[in-house]
Amino acid sequence: MTSTVESTEQTQFLTFLLADEQYAVSILRVREIIEYDTVTRVPNMPASIRGVINLRGAVVPVIDLAVRFGLRESQVTKRTCVIIAEVEVGGERLVMGLMADAVSQVIGLPPADIEPPPAFGTRVRVDFLKGLGKIGKKFVLILDLDRALSTTDLFSVAVAQDVVLNPDGIGGSFLEMVGRRRHWLSQGGAADSQGGRPVYTPGIL
Repeated sequence: MTSTVESTEQTQFLTFLLADEQYAVSILRVREIIEYDTVTRVPNMPASIRGVINLRGAVVPVIDLAVRFGLRESQVTKRTCVIIAEVEVGGERLVMGLMADAVSQVIGLPPADIEPPPAFGTRVRVDFLKGLGKIGKKFVLILDLDRALSTTDLFSVAVAQDVVLNPDGIGGSFLEMVGRRRHWLSQGGAADSQGGRPVYTPGIL
């Protein structure tokens, strides 16, 4: 009886379109989806970091996944949106926006419909993928966000936040910026409206 329940239990994913390919991320990592609006460019950032947005007073970096995957820069259309998601690195959770050409739907996949990533044949590095999800006769690429966004990207994200909120510059290493974030969290932080979870705003320190 238990094995039957386990074999049919589904994991939910948000699917989205990027460069004519269907991708998916765990719905547990998604906070919300917003329209692509004003994005402020930050000088000297990697090409994959499109800029930052103001999300209810919090500075959130926007990542162009297409560029991160070695593809051409995403073109903004009426369907372009930003997926606000959580990424974990070194035990720290960072909130960032992921550009998508369009959001498709939320799907549930049982383990039997998730296959290991292929060794070749995709435009995305294999280590960026958790697997392939089968939807009828089609496949969706399931992303591992923690691996798809490198430490270098996350360092740039921290720098971008400090540059925007601290134009005079407080700089420092990624560890120093993470240290400021930890201090901020230990002081209670500033909770957002998504279930009281904090969004890092280093400028308040």
